[in-house]
Order: sequence, then structure tokens, then C-alpha cells
Amino acid sequence: MKGGSITGVGNGAPSVTPFMLHNLTKSLHEGKEREESGVSGSGRRALSEGRRERERERQAGAAAAERAYELNREKERERVREQQLRFEAERERRDGVVLCKERSDGVQWKYVSKDGRSGEKPMQVMHAQQHRDPVAELVSFVKSYIVPENYPDSVAPSYTPYMQWRAVQYLFGGAMSVFTTRSLMHALGVSRGASASSAVAVNWVIKDGAGRIGKMIFARHGKKFDVDLKQLRFKGAMLMQLGAGVELATMAVPHLFLPLACAANVAKNVAAVTSSSTRAPIYKAFARRENIGDVTAKGECISNIADLMGTGLGIFISKKSPSLVATFCVLSCGYMISSFNEIKSVRLATLNRARFGVVVQSFLETGKVPSVEDANRRESVITLPWQEKPLELGIVHVVLFSC
Repeated sequence: MKGGSITGVGNGAPSVTPFMLHNLTKSLHEGKEREESGVSGSGRRALSEGRRERERERQAGAAAAERAYELNREKERERVREQQLRFEAERERRDGVVLCKERSDGVQWKYVSKDGRSGEKPMQVMHAQQHRDPVAELVSFVKSYIVPENYPDSVAPSYTPYMQWRAVQYLFGGAMSVFTTRSLMHALGVSRGASASSAVAVNWVIKDGAGRIGKMIFARHGKKFDVDLKQLRFKGAMLMQLGAGVELATMAVPHLFLPLACAANVAKNVAAVTSSSTRAPIYKAFARRENIGDVTAKGECISNIADLMGTGLGIFISKKSPSLVATFCVLSCGYMISSFNEIKSVRLATLNRARFGVVVQSFLETGKVPSVEDANRRESVITLPWQEKPLELGIVHVVLFSC
């Protein structure tokens, strides 16, 4: 060894330096690490392959279990369907063949042929009540008395405001009837026992007879009820309040009971003729499905309900002993306002004198024909005899004078 180097033993052998020894050791170490890393990488790959294989087996098992479950469910549904079919067949053999079904207001109607074949024997109609909520049952019960079937599609849009104002009118009218009846009884002397019962009965019968005579006399104007029904209906409402006022006046002058009561009853009976005669054309305008009978029945039911409520209101007010004049003014104003709005809510598609005048005036002013809604809205329902003028159509001639 010389100068820190390693020399060979024999002559001509190469010398090995420390640097060369370091590189040789490093190469051996790196080779060993590569060999170890190769072994560990192959092990990890084998482990990953095993996991994937087990996952695939698990998924295949889950899919097979799901297919078996669906198959069992389908078999169960098929079994239930078969049972239902057997039950339906047994029921048809027992009850007959169901030809058709109809459902209305929670009730299902079935038309059944009892012999099992349709068309050979008369049908039997059966119905079954469907289970419904109690609140819905109550609402349906109330609606069956106050609104037409299939409301609101079965009536015109103006039906609802008309019936609302009509109910208010009858409410005030029912309350007024309590005070008028009490006034008549007081004038007859029933409350004081001043008159014999036979005299009271005679006066009452004469009063009613006079009203019937007035009703028959006014019936000769029946043709106008189909034409100017709005105007006549409002005049009838005014006559009704006039008659009520005269009946209340009998309390102040009981010795004039008979003439005053007769005059009041004539006015009220004429008003009743006007109301009943114009009712049919109005209800006909509301009916959309040839259901004028249904519309009329429900309208009268609402009127009776409102009249009963008004009677109760009148009894309650009378117990407070209010001023008769103030009470009459309040109830009469309420009656007339509701009557006016009731009549204005009616929409008639036909032309009468007033609506024709509105159409012609609108056409001359704007060159356009107004709609049914606009013509009825602009129609005047308050007319006085001296306001009626002949309707003149034609060319207006203008004469110019030169100076």
C-alpha cells in the first residue's frame, strides 16, 4: 500500500481506489433494494386482484338476491290479482254484471244486470256511499240546498252577486215584517183586548181580500214583465216599502185601520206580483244547462233562509223597544239599497227599450256596439213616468241660418 492506494499482489494487477470501492458498495445496495421492491410490488398487485374478485362476487350475489326478491314480489302480485278476479267473478255471479257506474256528490251508482248477462233483464240500480271527511260532508249537504248542481259552471257569472244581494234584501224584509205585523196587531186592538175576535177576523179578511183584488188588477200588465223587468222589479220594491210604511202608520191612527191596511196590502200584493213575475226571466238568464228548475229551487231556498234570519233579527231588535221611525228608516234603506244592487247585477242578453237606447247612443257616439256587460251596466233601472220619452232614430237635420 502506497500513497493511500491498494495495489495488487502480483505484478501487473490493477489497483483499487476507495472511490471505486464506494461505488461498488452503492451498486450492490441499490440492486438489493430493486429486488426487494419488485417482490413487494407483485404482492400488492396480487392483493388488489383478490379484493376486486371478492367485490365482484359480492355484487353478483346482491344482484341475484334482488332478482329473486323482484320475482317473489311479481308472483305475490299475480296471486293477489288472481284472487281479485275470482272475487269479482263470484260477486258478478251473486249480484249481476255491472253495466256502468256513475258518481255524484260522494255517492256511486251502479247499473247492474241481475242475470249475469246484459240486455236480457231489466237493470237494477244500486248505490254505495263513499267515505268522505265529515267537514266535506257538511259542506256538500249545505251546498245541495243553496247552490245549483255543478255550481258555478252550471250558472252565469252574475248569479252569485244576484243571490247575495237577494239574501240581504230578504234579511231586511224579514226584519221589517216583524214591526209591520206588530203595528197591525196593535191597531186592531189585539194587544189591549178592545175589539171582539170576530171583528178582528173580519177586518183582517177584508184587508187580505183587497190585496188579492189589487193583485188581479195589476196582472193585466204581464207583458211588460218580460221586457222591462228590471225597472218594474225596482218599482215593486218601492211599493213594498210604501206598503210597509202605511202598515206602520196604522199604529198611530188605529181608527183608520181598515182603509190603511187595505191600501198597504194592495201595494204589497202588487209588489209581490212584480217580484214573482220577473223571477222566471231572471232565473232563465242564469241557467246555462237547461237547469232553470234547479236554479229556481235553490234561489227560493236562499230567500226563505234569509227571511227566517231577518225575522229573528226583527224579534231581537223589537225587544230593545227602539224608535219605530228610526227602525223603519234603517231597514227600508237597507232593503232599497240591496234591491237596487240585486237588479243591477242581472245581465240580460236581450234588448229592451232601455238597453236598445244604450246600444244606439253608444254606436252613434263611438261607432262601436257595447258588450252585453256594458249595456246592462249602463241601463237605468230607476225610471219615472214623466221621464219616458219616445225613442227617435234617423238623420239629424241641422238648419243653418245666414245673416
